[in-house]
Amino acid sequence: MTAVYHLSTGTRPLLISMPHCGTAIPEDLRDGYVPRALATEDTDWHMPLLYAFAKTLGASVIVPHYARYVIDLNRPPDDTPMYPGASNTELCPTRFFTGEPLYREGHAPDRDAQMARLTRYWRPYHDALAGELRRLRRLHDHVLLWDAHSIRSEIPWLFEGRLPDLNVGTANGQAADARIAAAVMDSCQAAPNFSHVLNGRFKGGYITRHYGQPTQGVHAVQLEMCQSLYMREQAPFDYLPEHANRIIPTLESMVRAACSTLETLP
Repeated sequence: MTAVYHLSTGTRPLLISMPHCGTAIPEDLRDGYVPRALATEDTDWHMPLLYAFAKTLGASVIVPHYARYVIDLNRPPDDTPMYPGASNTELCPTRFFTGEPLYREGHAPDRDAQMARLTRYWRPYHDALAGELRRLRRLHDHVLLWDAHSIRSEIPWLFEGRLPDLNVGTANGQAADARIAAAVMDSCQAAPNFSHVLNGRFKGGYITRHYGQPTQGVHAVQLEMCQSLYMREQAPFDYLPEHANRIIPTLESMVRAACSTLETLP
């Protein structure tokens, strides 16, 4: 079987997770989807390119191989909705972000199939993520988990209107020390061309909420950024270097600010 994830290890107290950048759908599952799904349009496209600076920072990076349409690595294993009262995608999504069905009629995974996917795809990623956090925690008093995401700027099925460019989430302050969040937002403030918000529509998914344990020395921050900042939001979802090069310095500044603040914590 193709590896479920790729983990590169670093020396700094920083792990960058990109749980929605995978695009593969296993051959034995492909027939169940509607043809449109095979293009995986709801991918967090080009994340490794945007975060290429991670190597320079000495960060660890974990990325999945398989698409979120197989299983959503940023949802809890019991499939509890992340945002009660709003439209939510499930552990094994059944709809596009536009609301239409992902599967041909009668082919959505039942509970047994979902549990099989949980075992085969979800758990290996989380075992590796948790293991790397433990390794880094043995080396450092505090560790930062940066959960990297992107999304189309307008998706009426999920939210009203247009998102701010940079959506920072710390689970309403529960997942990271407030000084880290403040440092990240100061970096956003220093880039007035990009709108930003802290704990707005996206407060952090399962990864941020589960692993962010500041009292245990692990601080988690999710960044959900608009894809319009760096790519074409419609197929074929091209990376646009002239756009990306404008946002990458701010992105790197946000991560560096979080890391610098982390290293000052008692």
